[in-house]
This record gives sequence, C-alpha cells and structure tokens, in this order.
Amino acid sequence: MSPKSGTPKKNLMLFSGRAHRELADEVAKHLNATITPQTAHTFANGELFVRFEESVRGTDAFVIQSHTTPINEWVMEQLIMVDALKRASAKRITVVVPFYPYARQDKKHKGREPISARLIADLFKTAGADRIMTVDLHTAQIQGFFDGPVDHLFAQSLLAQHIKKTYGDADIAVVSPDSGRVRLAEKWAQQLGDRPIAFIHKTRDPDKPNQAVANRVVGNVEGKLCVLVDDMIDTGGTIVKATDALLEEGAADVVIATTHGILSDPATERLSNCKAREVIVTNSLPIPAEKRFARLTVLSIAPLLAEAIQQVFEDGSVTSLFDGHA
Repeated sequence: MSPKSGTPKKNLMLFSGRAHRELADEVAKHLNATITPQTAHTFANGELFVRFEESVRGTDAFVIQSHTTPINEWVMEQLIMVDALKRASAKRITVVVPFYPYARQDKKHKGREPISARLIADLFKTAGADRIMTVDLHTAQIQGFFDGPVDHLFAQSLLAQHIKKTYGDADIAVVSPDSGRVRLAEKWAQQLGDRPIAFIHKTRDPDKPNQAVANRVVGNVEGKLCVLVDDMIDTGGTIVKATDALLEEGAADVVIATTHGILSDPATERLSNCKAREVIVTNSLPIPAEKRFARLTVLSIAPLLAEAIQQVFEDGSVTSLFDGHA
C-alpha cells in the first residue's frame, strides 16, 4: 500500500498469444517486463485452452496477439485469454492487436453482407476488454465500432524515417495505389518534405476478392522515385500492378512501403519478381523465413507499442504518439 494515498500499487502485466511471440517478447524487453507464463494448447477437435500461471487480480493487463493465418484460431485464442483475465479479476484489460482482424469488412458493399469488423469489436467487448490498441487501421471509422477507448497508433513515422535515411536525396513522389488512399499519400508527402503526390485509378469487382485492375496513373511521376504507400499487402496483386503502371509512365524507380505484411500466397513470389527496388513492411505480423526475399526490409513496431502501453498504464497521453495524425 502506498503510504500517501492508501491505494494499492499499480501492476502492469503482459500476456501473449501464440501467433507472434517474437513481437511480444520484443515489446516486453522495451518495457523491462516479462510475458506472464501461461499454459496454452489446442485439443484434438480444434478447441483452445489457456490458463495463466500467476495471479492477475487487480492488474493492468495487456494482451498482445497478431492476427495472422490461421486468423480465426488466433482471434479465438485472444478472446479466451481476455475471458480468463476477466474471470480472474484483472482490473483493466487492454487488447493489443497490431493488425486488426477483418478490418476490410468495415461496411456493406451489397445487401445481406456482414460488417465483420464491428462484430470483432463486439466480441472483444463481450469477452471483457476495456480498451483496444491497434496500428494503422484499414479505415479510421473502425475506432467507433468498439464501446470504449481505442488507441489508433501509426507506423508512418517509422517507415518514413527509413525512406528519408535511404532515399532522402532522390526526387520523390508519393503514390497511392487507389483514389481512396490519397489522404494517406498526402500525409506521407508532408512527412517526406512536401513531395508531390499521384495515385493509381483502378477498378475492383466486389465479387472477386484480392483482385484489382490498375488502369492509369493520375499525376506526374516521370523521372521520380515513387514511394508507393498502403496499409497492407495481402496477395500483392494490386501493389505489383501499380508498380508496373508507374514504371510504364516513366518513373525512375519504385519503393513500396506498407505497415502490415500479410503476404498470402503468391505474394512472396510476386514481390520478389516485381520491379520495385525495395519492399518495406513492419513486423506487425510474423514474416517467416520462407516468405522473405532479398529486397524485403522489415522494421520493428515494438518500440511504438511499448511506449503506447507505458502511456496507457501511467494514464498518460497516447495522442502524443500520433504525430499529429487524425
């Protein structure tokens, strides 16, 4: 007990799912903390089980899980972890999801479709989560799906610093792979020093997921190093077609920068064979050795997550980590 306040000392505890333990361990190292020991296994029929090996009563709990393939299994594991913490009397539970699952299903394109991103928020709330922390949401409106605080962090500064350090002297243009990401390109352009922007005009069939047709480049990219920015790369089809379109329009070179490297097959093959000089992603999702290739650069978001967790724990300002982004 504190001699002045008479209230119990706050206690931060970190918990990690099995999807991407390396990232959780790196976050723990930055916080000078340890991941709470737990027993976790999968039964023969696919059901999951989690039990924590230490008391969590009254703690400020942060549950880290990266939602990679098989995504439904890892979502369920994190929900079970939150439920276990709630039933064990944790004081506050923050769900840390570097990559928000089902984020692309944030609205109805046609009748009789789900809004699965909202369902995920409801599931976390029902399980017992008090707060969600995530990085570079596919659309900002997802913040409003959760009935509680949502800390929306941005990896743009991390990626932009690498661009400036590596290509700072080049004649850079920032390019959005579609018209819907122009605002993101504008933010990048400002951070890289008021660079010009362009975008790829494309069409997409809502009945054919992961397929898009790059039509034409809007904006002047001739002779420029084009920094092609997006929030995620899944199968790589869109970003590779955009790269080809830029080079056909006279771009000197293309660098791809994105936060979430989902890299579903055949992304690695497409990206390793494409004409981009470098592909930059973060470790928000695990990227195993078989998905890596020579021109891939992986930057760590562990320091950003660790600082945000520290601010939440100390009831500080997470907004200070947003770098002015809305």
